[in-house]
Amino acid sequence: MHDIRAIREDPAAFDAGLQRRGLSPLAAGLVQLDEERRARIGEAQALQTRRNEASKEIGKAKAARDEATAQALMAEVAGIKERMAALESEAAGPDDALNAALAAIPNLPAPGVPEGEDESGNVEQKRWGTPRTLDFAPRDHADIGPALGLDFEAGAQLSGARFTVLRGQAARLHRALGQFMLDTQTAAHGYQETAPPVLVRDEALFGTGQLPKFAEDLFKTTDGRWLIPTAEVSLTNLVREQILAEASLPQRFAALTTCFRSEAGAAGRDTRGLIRQHQFEKVELVAITAPDQSDEEHERMTRAAEAILEALELPYRRMLLCAGDMGFTARKTFDLEVWLPGQQTYREISSCSNCGDFQARRMDARYRTVEGKGTAFVHTLNGSGLAVGRTLVAVIENYQQADGSVSVPEILKPYMGGLEVLLPA
Repeated sequence: MHDIRAIREDPAAFDAGLQRRGLSPLAAGLVQLDEERRARIGEAQALQTRRNEASKEIGKAKAARDEATAQALMAEVAGIKERMAALESEAAGPDDALNAALAAIPNLPAPGVPEGEDESGNVEQKRWGTPRTLDFAPRDHADIGPALGLDFEAGAQLSGARFTVLRGQAARLHRALGQFMLDTQTAAHGYQETAPPVLVRDEALFGTGQLPKFAEDLFKTTDGRWLIPTAEVSLTNLVREQILAEASLPQRFAALTTCFRSEAGAAGRDTRGLIRQHQFEKVELVAITAPDQSDEEHERMTRAAEAILEALELPYRRMLLCAGDMGFTARKTFDLEVWLPGQQTYREISSCSNCGDFQARRMDARYRTVEGKGTAFVHTLNGSGLAVGRTLVAVIENYQQADGSVSVPEILKPYMGGLEVLLPA
């Protein structure tokens, strides 16, 4: 959510930020709605002041037995009441329109975010690891997986497209990955383990920016709740409508949850395998910080996600997203892309974003400064640390052997009960 006062003070800067997002100027229309709203508020305040004055004058007139003046003042007060009621109704229009408009506008890119309209404008920041040289033609996980326990047919029979049943050793490896990630993020990187609800109300999704604009990407229950598309929703809203002590910041949360996405905008994309599922597990990282901490925290969070890939010895690259490719709530985003031999390309496995105070304004999440001279909005950050299913894909493809077996990464062996190789059935 944007601050209308900031837009009023520098409309050109606001429109310049929107232009970087590929959007047309909006500041003039927003300022006009705000002026209409403020004019009605100003009139209502002036009427309230006059009403208070007239009420005192009525008492004086009655004390002086000046009934004519008292009656005239009482008539004036009655008229003021009617006008104030009308103003309240009139003000609702511009106020609702302004709030709806502000809620639909994405966050503005931070300085240093590269220009660009889509992923072709993203900038590679670094690479880690060297893809293995195989003496056989690498296979896609969707071809290797069924013999290891990835049952795509059973998933489709049970639930339809983009659902998968994991069996036996594949299910064990999937569980091991999630547990390893959560253990690492809590023990090594200081995130507080959290087990939040996966069903949330409208206001939680509004707070993190999924509603109202992206409702079609979500699953809704018959009682009006929503299945979370990411634990970012639950974790970030833990500070909703709170005033935190500055000394308590930063706060860091991690959760391993099931997530649900309709993938409404992904028809025809990644229909094979585990890359894009309606139901999947992910370790999500969320940080709540003071504004002067958020840039440093963004780097820290991204490194926490990278540490998982490095421990698993999976080659990856870090991409700085351009203005046109960032998510709705982000002001700066790093994507981590893992090397997949079966596709001979890098694919996204984590996205770490600094949202500034954008979500905090929607949630009314603040902190009180050490000096105690008022409150300010916190900054919120979120990132995948990592998506478990996509990491399973990366392990299967990077650790595949010519005979269809898959070696277990060294770091996961303690989680696998002694199993060192996944053997095809």
